[in-house]
Amino acid sequence: MNWLKKVTSDRTGDYYFTGKHSSGLTVTVYPKEKNNSTYAVFGTKYGSIDNCFKIQEESEPQRVPAGIAHYLEHKMFECKDGDAFERFARTGASANAYTSFDMTCYLFSCTKKVYESLEILLDFVQSPYFTEQTVQKEQGIIGQEIKMYDDDPQWRVLFNLLGALYQNHPVKLDIAGTVNSIAKITPDLLYQCYNTFYNLNNMVLCIAGNIQPDKVAEICDKMLKPSKSVQIDRIFEKEPNHIVKARVEQKLSVAVPLFELGFKELNTEKRASTKQIAQTEILLEALSSNASPLFRRLLDADLINEASFGNEYFEGPGYASVIFSGESKDPERVAQEIKKEIESIRRNGFDRQIFERAQKAVYGKNIASLNHVSSIANSLVSLAFSGRELFEYFDAVADADENSVMARLEDQLRPELSSLSVVLPK
Repeated sequence: MNWLKKVTSDRTGDYYFTGKHSSGLTVTVYPKEKNNSTYAVFGTKYGSIDNCFKIQEESEPQRVPAGIAHYLEHKMFECKDGDAFERFARTGASANAYTSFDMTCYLFSCTKKVYESLEILLDFVQSPYFTEQTVQKEQGIIGQEIKMYDDDPQWRVLFNLLGALYQNHPVKLDIAGTVNSIAKITPDLLYQCYNTFYNLNNMVLCIAGNIQPDKVAEICDKMLKPSKSVQIDRIFEKEPNHIVKARVEQKLSVAVPLFELGFKELNTEKRASTKQIAQTEILLEALSSNASPLFRRLLDADLINEASFGNEYFEGPGYASVIFSGESKDPERVAQEIKKEIESIRRNGFDRQIFERAQKAVYGKNIASLNHVSSIANSLVSLAFSGRELFEYFDAVADADENSVMARLEDQLRPELSSLSVVLPK
């Protein structure tokens, strides 16, 4: 187990083990001995935005149909002798998978037979099996899923916003693709994408819970197939320094209008640092959390409801934006009030008490997340793919100051780069 090194937080006292296995896979184990359950995530840095790429040995970039990463995730559970869900059922583990814009992850949670379940996870993700018949069958299934999301108000309000913010970046495309794009997917294309992105050097395994690092190392030695390192160049068209449109709307079956107000961030060729992520979290907490003056004003004016109003920093390779969302009978008024509050802080700075409360709240929420093995494992995967580290984030939150957070406001919340997406009742 000498390839797994201990990483300790001086601030929290927590620790985990991480290292690169000889196969090329990065492995992180976060022991929580007093926890009854274990949660494991086996992920690849491959998501819906990776539709144009070039590996080192090739002279020309390869373009593949939109939705192929999600399609591949669906097909991975099928094995030559059954499917992976049946195998997990025999160990009592609950298994799942998801494809996001920039990663695909396979996971399980369990309270017993952890190591047997881990072997299943490592085995089926390394054992692709695609045939013409099974690929064609899946086109109908995913086609129905795409049509279902076309009528999903929460899904549409987001992708309508992304289409209004981004001219060229594939983040504006539906993760599942379209009925037309998935019709072009073949077994050969699936194998090509699998062999490119499911290289262990492009993947991570993160496990949190009642588990022993040395046993994880033994299973890795037993199950992992060595892979040659591959350099993948992800190719995106240059994104203009402006939005596509300031407002977009759609009518669907909703009782109350839904809205998402997005602020496009520029200069996203390089992803935000750990410190910048922490500063943005504090900014959004101070600006619009349920303890903020803005939230109280919107609630008292009956412009929002407490359950639905929220914010997020939405970022990945080549894209970043701040998004405020919720339900409102008057989305335009909410957008105006948010922009007014941003301008007020831009002119006057933060109230000292509000800033300190926001900083403590963000720190407390992240410390509390260490009580949940699913939060730990999913965070470790995401941080690994973005080049960040868990304990550095806690330090960055604690060390942030008003000036650094104000600098993030100036970079991220420019009214001329904002767009409002609304879904109205039919």
